[in-house]
Amino acid sequence: MIRRFRALPLRSRLGLLVATAVAVAVAAVAAACWWLTRDQLRNQMDDTLRSMNVSQQIVDLRVCRQEAPQTPDGDVRPFVSNLNASVQLSFPDGSHCWVDGTKSLPVTGKDLGVFEDGKPVMYDGTATDGTKMRVYTEPTRFLYNDQPVAVTVAKPLSDVTEPLNTLAMVLLAVFGLGVVGAGAAGLVVARTGLKPVDDLADTVEHVARTEDLTVRIPADGDDEIARLSRSFNAMTAALESSQERQAQLIADAGHELRTPLTSLRTNIELLARSEETGRAIPPDDRKALLASVKAQMTELASLIGDLQELARPDTNQAAKVEVVGFHKIAQTAVDRARLRGPELTIDAELAPWYVRADAAALERALVNVLDNAVKFSPPNGTVEVALDRGTLTVRDHGPGIPAEELPYVFDRFWRSPTARQLPGSGLGLSIVARTVQHCGGEVALRAAEGGGTVAVVKLPGAPTPPPDSR
Repeated sequence: MIRRFRALPLRSRLGLLVATAVAVAVAAVAAACWWLTRDQLRNQMDDTLRSMNVSQQIVDLRVCRQEAPQTPDGDVRPFVSNLNASVQLSFPDGSHCWVDGTKSLPVTGKDLGVFEDGKPVMYDGTATDGTKMRVYTEPTRFLYNDQPVAVTVAKPLSDVTEPLNTLAMVLLAVFGLGVVGAGAAGLVVARTGLKPVDDLADTVEHVARTEDLTVRIPADGDDEIARLSRSFNAMTAALESSQERQAQLIADAGHELRTPLTSLRTNIELLARSEETGRAIPPDDRKALLASVKAQMTELASLIGDLQELARPDTNQAAKVEVVGFHKIAQTAVDRARLRGPELTIDAELAPWYVRADAAALERALVNVLDNAVKFSPPNGTVEVALDRGTLTVRDHGPGIPAEELPYVFDRFWRSPTARQLPGSGLGLSIVARTVQHCGGEVALRAAEGGGTVAVVKLPGAPTPPPDSR
C-alpha cells in the first residue's frame, strides 16, 4: 500500500492526503454531532417522562378495571394519549394494569425494585408487541387490594432513533460531499501549488536536453518554491560561469601553447632541413637553435604543469590539508629562489607560524611568488622576504607594476605588456591566489615605496602547532 502510494504523482498524493484529512475531520465532527444529538434527545425524553407527574393525576384506581381507557367514564380521564406515551400501574406481585396509551409493558425486576427502595427508575425496555420503549417507573401513595402501586410511563424510542437516523443520513451525505469536494479542491490546490515545480522540472529537462545554461526561472516571493527557483538559478549561473571559464581557459591555453609550439616547430624544421640537404648549420647557430628548443620545451612543460595545477579538483587538495610550518615551506621556497637567481641577494627573516594547508601546493605558490621577484629584480639586486605572525612579504626592487594593471595580475594567462618578452605562462599568480584562498588566507600585490613590488600573503594559523599535530 505504501509503495503504491509513493508511486503516485506528487499532486495525486497531495490531493489524496487532503481528502483523507478532510474525511477524518468531517467524520469526527459528524460522530460528535450525532452523539451529542442522541444524548440531548434522550435527556429531553427522560425529562418529559419525569415531568408528566402521572401519579399525581390518578384520582381513582378504578382505572384498572377499564377495558378501554381511551373511552373512560366520568371517574376516569386519559393521561397521555396525546403525547405518544403509555401509562400502566404495576404491583409487587408482578401484575399490572394498562391505564392509558397504545402499548402494554411487562413488569421487570427494575420496576419491582421501586417497591423495595422507593426510588424511581429509568431504563430502556420492550413493550409486549416488541416495540423498544423508554420506561420510567415511580412509586405512588395508593394501595390496591392492600398492595402498593407504582406507575410506569413509557415512550417509544423511535421518537429518538428516527430523528437520529435522519441526522445520520444527512451527516453521511455531508461527509460524502465533503470528501469529494476536498479531493477536488486538493487536486486543484496541488496543481496550482506545484505549477512552479512543473516549471522547474521543464527547465531542468530543457537544460539537460539542450545544455542551455542561460535559462532562468522567475522567483517571486519568499516561500520554499521561490527559494528552490533561486537556488536553481544560482546553480545554472554558476555552471554557466564555469563553462565560460573553461572555454576561456581552453582558448587561452591554446593561444599560449601556439607561440612556443610554432617556434619549436620552426627550429626543428631548420635542423631537419639541414640534415636533409647536407648543409651544415654553423656551430654557434646550431648551439643557439638547440638552446632555444630546450627553452621552449621547458616553457611547454611549465605551462602544462600550471594547467594541471589549475585543473586539479578542489576536493583533492582539501584531502591533503594538514598542519604544516609556514616558515619551513617559505624557507624551502627561498632556497629554490636562490638557485634560480644566484646573482641576487635574498634576505629572509622567517618567524615560526603553523597553518593548515596542502604542503606541496603551498610550496608551489610561494615558489611562484619568489620566481616573480627573481624575474623582475635588476642584476645583483636584493629580494627581501619576511614572515611575521602569518603575514609573508616578498619585496623586490624591479620596475614595479603600474597601478592600472594591479587588478588583473591574478587573472589566468594575464601578462603585463612590459613582461611578454620574459619567460612565463601567466598562470603563476593565478595558482598563488587559488592556493591561498583554499588555505583561508589573502594575497595581494602593491607598489613598494622607492620602486619595486611587494607581494603579501596572509594565512590564518598560530605560532605553535596544535597539540594533536605534534
